[in-house]
Amino acid sequence: MNTYNINSIYNDIFNSYPNVEIEEHIKKLIELDFYYPYNSTFFCITNTVHQNFEYISKNFTACTGIPKKNMEEGGMDYFWSLFHPKDIQLWLACLQDLMKFTMTELDNQQRKRMSYTWNYRIKNAKGDYITIIQNTTPLQFDETNKPIIGMAHYTVLDLDLNMDICACAKYLNDKKEYETLFYKNMSSNNLLDIISNRERDIIRLLISKKTSTKIAENLNISKHTVDTHRRNILKKLKLTSTFELISYFKNNPKLI
Repeated sequence: MNTYNINSIYNDIFNSYPNVEIEEHIKKLIELDFYYPYNSTFFCITNTVHQNFEYISKNFTACTGIPKKNMEEGGMDYFWSLFHPKDIQLWLACLQDLMKFTMTELDNQQRKRMSYTWNYRIKNAKGDYITIIQNTTPLQFDETNKPIIGMAHYTVLDLDLNMDICACAKYLNDKKEYETLFYKNMSSNNLLDIISNRERDIIRLLISKKTSTKIAENLNISKHTVDTHRRNILKKLKLTSTFELISYFKNNPKLI
């Protein structure tokens, strides 16, 4: 798929108005680093109206070997040109499904408390394809409350890591904890698809060493419910302990 076609589809997904107001963004992106294997990270402020980057952190070059000015001058067209050809259609499907979910299933207040995650591969300066997990939190919305400017946090994983492309939407609840509202494996159906959204949240909190009591408090559910989920998770994944669960996750970062 050439850049023109990507641009056209992207515009359809993020068809927006440029005159908007700045909203307070969710300050939780850095915590997500904890859940992934050893990695490098960089940040960008993305603008879907002008299809450019309002800001690119200096660590972009350290992570990819690509000069930051290439992104500053080329914008999203340049970034898209780095995508692995096999990932483009699935990545666009991620955006379409996440935008449809946002505009049809969430109210205006919920949209301001969401964080979105998807993944893909890009070509680095050496010509190798590296896996990127992108977490984006909306900063600014158009007149229809569609997110158009966001803080994007990019996690660069090992070169030899083979991941299905997945889409995820998390809501920051009143306890300042993420709750998964949407998750979809765009590449295939596999074992990880048997894990429910609530179970994903519990796994994420278990990995961060929170107790059942604390998890219950953060997710506004009972400790009994948390313990039931814990037993079901281990049974579904055919594991015997939380320690095994953490080890399992290290090889399956797409789970969260």
